[in-house]
Amino acid sequence: MHAMADVKGYVNYFEILGLDETAKPGEVRKNYRQRMKDLVMEIARVEITEERRSHYMREIAKLNAAFYLLRDTATRDAYWTLREEMVALEQRWREAADKDSPEADTARRTYDSKLRHFLSRYVEEAMLESGRDKECVEASNWNVAHERHASRILRHYRQNLYQEILERLPYYEVTAPRTDWEERKRTVAAILAGKD
Repeated sequence: MHAMADVKGYVNYFEILGLDETAKPGEVRKNYRQRMKDLVMEIARVEITEERRSHYMREIAKLNAAFYLLRDTATRDAYWTLREEMVALEQRWREAADKDSPEADTARRTYDSKLRHFLSRYVEEAMLESGRDKECVEASNWNVAHERHASRILRHYRQNLYQEILERLPYYEVTAPRTDWEERKRTVAAILAGKD
């Protein structure tokens, strides 16, 4: 199977709530409420700086999204299935790259397209959608002002996850560009001569 390092970056909402994939909706609700309560108490104990505000908004959004996605079986299954597909696609790409297979580039393109969709849907969009959910709003006190501020934070968070994943991935050999410096000298000289 996959080592934990292989799935780092694919947001795991079960982990965010301290649950495993077999958790029942009641456990999801209970853990969400407890973690949100703990987070709100932590926020009340510290002085809020701009950096902390961004951190706490991201943490609230992650908890809200975890609850929003995992409380419903169909939504949970769709999320988890796509997450598992992403892990498998990464593995296929790694295997093709290791074998120096001609399919490596196709695997990379397929993977990258689906990765962007996964992160957009299950990080940024899900976190913003959950902030409009009545039950999440009641538990987290999320409001329209939070959403406006969080949009930038969540875009940045999604991009950081994308970068974290990219840093560990295999890339096919890229041919270094060939530069004919003599030709460049002649071209520059011709351009400069034309200006006089």
